[in-house]
Amino acid sequence: MQSKTIPAMLLASGMVSGVALADQSNNATKPHVRFNYEQVDNVNIFYREVGRKDSPTILMLHGYAASSFMWRDVIDALAADYHVIALDLPAFGFTESPAREDYEYTFANLANTVDKFIKQKGLNSFAIAVHDYGAPVGWRLALKNPGKVTAIISQNGNAYEEGLADGWGPIKKYWQNPSSENRAALSDFPTAASIKWQYVEGVPDLTKVSPDGYTLEGLHVSKPGMADIQLDLLLDYKSNVEQYPQYQAYFRQYQPPLLAVWGKHDPFFSPEGAQAWKRDIPKAEIHFFDTGHFALETHHSEIIAVIKDFLQRHVK
Repeated sequence: MQSKTIPAMLLASGMVSGVALADQSNNATKPHVRFNYEQVDNVNIFYREVGRKDSPTILMLHGYAASSFMWRDVIDALAADYHVIALDLPAFGFTESPAREDYEYTFANLANTVDKFIKQKGLNSFAIAVHDYGAPVGWRLALKNPGKVTAIISQNGNAYEEGLADGWGPIKKYWQNPSSENRAALSDFPTAASIKWQYVEGVPDLTKVSPDGYTLEGLHVSKPGMADIQLDLLLDYKSNVEQYPQYQAYFRQYQPPLLAVWGKHDPFFSPEGAQAWKRDIPKAEIHFFDTGHFALETHHSEIIAVIKDFLQRHVK
């Protein structure tokens, strides 16, 4: 007797519904995320990639303290319709980064490395999705490649001084006087405890925050030499604020389609930073959510629906 496939036998016995088989079929044809490395000078960049390369590209840039892992649900939701690349910035995630004396850990240099990555990958046009530190890297990329950026999605990625919330107080003191004393005063910033605080602060329902993200990043920041690298980047964040006028000029001149999805209780980037885009891009779309800095950790379903609608209307 000819054997039946397992799904056929289950269907014949009434054990599997049509819906279940449909879901199984969809999963079978869904693109699989690929995990890879790309050598860029002395940085071996880890990145996640999914989707057809002839589909519109979405480049995802995470912030502190995160990695490309933060985009996992968005990547999965966009996989069927877009070519998605989410990378780990130097000094983050699984990217193999040089020692402090062998690489200049500044935002300008991070952007140069990512720009070379873009060229090596042959990306001629792309939308950018940014968060936190990923934002000033993304804005620098846009200044370098204004004709390549098709749209911008910002999840608590700032470009206006109005958006700098009270959490920046001690850091601004460090900017004004980068003494050993002021640096030491921020020694708890690159620690596992501080990272967990950033994930949970401003979140009404902590049961929605998975421990995976902050645990992984806490382990990473605990590696030898990593605390000093993170304090170097924190000091250099001043350069991003100084360049805000240049980024805003880009927004005014090129009017990229822009979506801001914002956790309104973020201790670092306040809602005023998102609202400020309306001055330069009147058609900017601004959405606020009842959560903190890592809005995707608690509101990924709602935010993904907004992102998909935005991309369908603006990225062909």
